[in-house]
Amino acid sequence: MGDVTQILDRVHRGDAAAAAELLPLVYEELRQLAARRMASEQPGQTLQATALVHEAWLRLVNTPGQTWQNRAHFFRTAAECMRRILIDVARRKGRVRHGGGLERVPIENALEHVEWTETLDGERVLRVSDALDRLAQVDATKAEIVKLRFFVGLQNQEIAEVLGASERTVERNWRFAKAWLLAELGHG
Repeated sequence: MGDVTQILDRVHRGDAAAAAELLPLVYEELRQLAARRMASEQPGQTLQATALVHEAWLRLVNTPGQTWQNRAHFFRTAAECMRRILIDVARRKGRVRHGGGLERVPIENALEHVEWTETLDGERVLRVSDALDRLAQVDATKAEIVKLRFFVGLQNQEIAEVLGASERTVERNWRFAKAWLLAELGHG
């Protein structure tokens, strides 16, 4: 953990070689996060976990002025980056030339299962993302928990480690955020 934090500091200071050292240290964990998220995507998804990791990596290391305070901050930033990539893909596929004229499907049950094992189409991902943005305005921590759970596939223990909180606090915030999002999406 200390090695990653030190290398992140070197990346921040402009050490070009540091990014090359960082990738092998974080790649497998990023790949696992992406694979968990991609497992809930629709069959036939053109974006693969490896491509998601590579795209996220390119965005992470090529963002001017990007800094990470520590390993946890890096992975939170990576989770947000993966979320944005998936949203971009969903929006692109939602355009009329990609089948955007499809009939709207009710989403009442989209957040019903904690693990979100069912597949979610692009429209559902966009609706959840929009609701998540509104939740972030109410409570950024609860929104972060949903991002890490929904878009990355982390479990409560892993989220607690990333956020530096207790697992019980994460579970309580998750229950609130889930109920809030269900209510928000029910009116959408």
